[in-house]
Amino acid sequence: MTGIREPIARRSTSFARSALAALILAAAALWQTPAISAEEAVVIPPPAMDEKPAAGTAKAIFAGGCFWGVQGVFQHVKGVTRAVSGYAGGDKDTAVYETVGTGRTGHAEAVEITYEPTKVTYGQLLQVYFSVAHNPTQLNYQGPDRGPQYRSTIFAENDAQKKIAESYIAQLDKAKVFPEPIVTTLETGKTFYPAEDYHQDFLTLNPTYPYIVYNDLPKVENLKTLFPDLYSDKPVLVLAANKS
Repeated sequence: MTGIREPIARRSTSFARSALAALILAAAALWQTPAISAEEAVVIPPPAMDEKPAAGTAKAIFAGGCFWGVQGVFQHVKGVTRAVSGYAGGDKDTAVYETVGTGRTGHAEAVEITYEPTKVTYGQLLQVYFSVAHNPTQLNYQGPDRGPQYRSTIFAENDAQKKIAESYIAQLDKAKVFPEPIVTTLETGKTFYPAEDYHQDFLTLNPTYPYIVYNDLPKVENLKTLFPDLYSDKPVLVLAANKS
C-alpha cells in the first residue's frame, strides 16, 4: 500500500490538467471507449525491413514515456506472451522507481516484451510502438512526463534488431509521416531490470485512475482500431503469470 501511494501521488501532482479532463470523462462513464486522449495515434506504413519469422520466442525492449501505457498496449498484442514494466539504460543498483525518477541514473522506464516471431514480428512490434504506444518526436519527455527517464529509446537485443530499427526510423522520417523528426535513440548492450510489483499490470488493474483514463486507455483503443488483426481483447498479465 505504501509503495503504490508514492508514484500515484507524484504523477497526480504533475498532471493536474490531465486529471481534471479524465475526471470529467469518468463522470460521464466514457473511460470504456475513450473519445479524447493526450496523444493521437498516427497511421504509418509497415517497415520495409523485418525479421524472418522463426520458431520459439524472442525479446524486444522499448521505452516510450511512462511504462504503464506502453506495457498496457503490448499486453494486448497477439503473439506477445509477456510484457514487463521495468528499467533499462543504467546500473542494477539504481533500478529503483524513486531513484530512476531523479533522471540521473541513465535508466529509462521501459517494457521488456517476449513474443513469438511466427505470430508477430519485430517490425510489427515497432510499427505499434511508433504508431500508438508513444510519440517518437518528443525528446526526453512524453506527454506530461518530463525527464530523460521518459525518453524514446529502443534497446536493441542484437545487430539484426538494430538494423531493422535504424531502417524503419529512416523510412518513417523520409516519408514524413510525423510533423517533426523522430528522436528515438538506439541503445545496445543494456540490461533490463523489472520494476516493482505495484507497477505491473497497472493499466488493467487501475482502469479508472485519471492518468490511465486520459493518457493510456486511448492507446489501447487505438491499437484495436488501427491494428485489428494484431489486437487481443485479453491482455497477458505479469502478476497472473507469477501466481500460476
